[in-house]
Amino acid sequence: MTDFFDRAQEMEMRQRDEALARQAAASRPLGASLTHCDDCGEEIPALRREKVPGCTRCVDCQTAAEKALRR
Repeated sequence: MTDFFDRAQEMEMRQRDEALARQAAASRPLGASLTHCDDCGEEIPALRREKVPGCTRCVDCQTAAEKALRR
C-alpha cells in the first residue's frame, strides 16, 4: 500500500509544480525572456535572451528538455 500512496503523492507534487510553472509563465509579459534559467537557476546570457525572445532556459537545460521530449 505504501508504494501506491508514494506514487500518488509524487504525481500530485508533479502536477502542482507544473501548474505553478504554467501560472508563472502566464503572468510574464508575452515575449519576455527570463534572466535566469527556470531549471538550473544559472544566468541566461544576454545574447540568448536577445536572439530567442521568451526563452526560459539556458542552452544546456533547453537541450536536455528537448532530448527528454524525444524519448
